[in-house]
Amino acid sequence: MTLTELQEKFNQRTARLGVIGLGYVGLPVASLFAEAGFDVLGLDLKAERVAQINQGISPIEGDEPGLAELVAQVTASGHLRATTEAAALQDRDVVILCVQTPVDENHAPRYVALRSALRSLGTVLSAGTLVIVESTIAPGTMNGVVQPLLEESSGLRVNDDFYLGHCPERVMPGKLLANLRTVSRVCGGATPETAQTMIALYRTIVQADLDPADCVTAELVKTAENAYRDVNIAFANEVALICEQVGGDVWKVRELVNKSPGRRMLYPGAGVGGHCIPKDPWLLAYEASKRGTPIRLIAASRAVNTAMPQHIAALLADALREVSLTPAQARVLILGYAYLENSDDTRNSPSAALVEQLHAQGTQVVIHDPYVAEYKGDLLTKAQNCDAVILMVAHQAYRELDLAAVQAALNHPVLVDGRNVYAPEQLASQGWIYRSIGRGVRR
Repeated sequence: MTLTELQEKFNQRTARLGVIGLGYVGLPVASLFAEAGFDVLGLDLKAERVAQINQGISPIEGDEPGLAELVAQVTASGHLRATTEAAALQDRDVVILCVQTPVDENHAPRYVALRSALRSLGTVLSAGTLVIVESTIAPGTMNGVVQPLLEESSGLRVNDDFYLGHCPERVMPGKLLANLRTVSRVCGGATPETAQTMIALYRTIVQADLDPADCVTAELVKTAENAYRDVNIAFANEVALICEQVGGDVWKVRELVNKSPGRRMLYPGAGVGGHCIPKDPWLLAYEASKRGTPIRLIAASRAVNTAMPQHIAALLADALREVSLTPAQARVLILGYAYLENSDDTRNSPSAALVEQLHAQGTQVVIHDPYVAEYKGDLLTKAQNCDAVILMVAHQAYRELDLAAVQAALNHPVLVDGRNVYAPEQLASQGWIYRSIGRGVRR
């Protein structure tokens, strides 16, 4: 099949699509293409997830506007089906890969899932298929890993027998469908013609700019945009640490800095989590670092942001001293285990790093999160016999919390606010011993 023929199939909605990986990216992508009228087959290794989707149930929890309803709609219409069998992809005109791409302890990409998906696809890849990688990958991966592995496993040649492109996702939990519909995308093709064909496909679900590029540019754009955010969060966190030491208020400082034209200081906080920002800066730097380029700013920013949960533990220890307790003597309630507010996504959760730190200090830990199944339950019951509470995630439920009831359940009125949810003046008037990111304590 030629690219021109593929584009005509997109226009007529007769192209058959496959999506490998039905998680936070793959499921909403598959659902939107199904809503647009395509026949979509999703592949996932988790049989339970596949069964849920085929029953019209979204396995993604948290506050995810419209997703549950859309999954129910497109499965009922027959436009979306799910399977665990890779062989079912052999009749697909387009296959989109949405699998996890983490980094290891040395910050090198771990492409176990990606390689496995490519090998499985290669064994059933048909001539004329357009393969698109949406997973975030290090610059050079399309040329150095994806293309050779697909060619080896399929016996086909890119641009002659099949087509290849990279269109990295730009989504975040809580806004999955909205981001997919309204945020611009970079369509990196192995050839300019492939890029234009990808634009024709994504135009059926995306209402924003679709920019053609080559694969390396697409790889660089995605990793650079998340590295940019990581660096700017690290700056905000370091200013917050400075404010604590000199008796300033980082939230007032941020407000006034941002009144200066061209300035946009981000929010400091208790840590940076999720599947993207903690790893994408390392993906951006990986190949250049291997070739001897010094990576200074990215490494420093990662160090600052990674250390923020440990700083929360230090703020706790400082507050506990006012009630004559050490961390080893304390029982502490942590509010929030997801990495993002109003989400159930716990990937690279700063709360997990905090729990590890507190356990190392001998602290007893109790965890509450209204979105994470393991940690649901009555918050006030969990607060009983705790000596302090740490706010790690700004879930809406915590913004509306009855602080007086929480204080009554605790042994001591100690609160550490890692997300600037509560007003210091209000807490002071209620008798709380309060610590927060970026506010110096005047003794």
